[in-house]
Amino acid sequence: MIPTEILSAEHQNILKAINLLLKECQEIESGKELNKIFFNNAIYFIQHYADKFHHAKEEDILFKELGKDTVEMHCNPSTQMLYEHDLGRGFVKEMIDGLKNNDKEQIIQNARSYGQLLQEHISKEDNILYPMANEALNLNIQTSMSEEFERVEEEMKEMKEKCLSFLGEKNES
Repeated sequence: MIPTEILSAEHQNILKAINLLLKECQEIESGKELNKIFFNNAIYFIQHYADKFHHAKEEDILFKELGKDTVEMHCNPSTQMLYEHDLGRGFVKEMIDGLKNNDKEQIIQNARSYGQLLQEHISKEDNILYPMANEALNLNIQTSMSEEFERVEEEMKEMKEKCLSFLGEKNES
């Protein structure tokens, strides 16, 4: 697979986690008690799978490659994508604060905001940024990036597996 296909596949896992998060919010709004363990696990997934594992490839490899002077693109949406990554981190921080304060409304509001942001964000990356990147990056660069992606996979293998177990556990229930 080319690097952007790998990133898109990872997006599918992030979208699964978002769906679980939004479903949990809906259940709480329907009267279910706040499940702090669920939210702590969801936040762990977001911070480790999305922010550390996925972004180690996207921000640290793809975006840096797209920012080089030798890469020709009519525009580079990476700056906007980084801005949205930071917005997402802000919503996660607010969810954590809401958990500390036992504030269901703060948790739900920020979980929903995070979910909406990421759903739109992933669509932009998959449908706009990645096709642009595929056009701009030659085969040698993509091969080199794939090798770097494999290094990240190996370094973060255990964390990735722990994060993906969250999706499996929640899908079975």
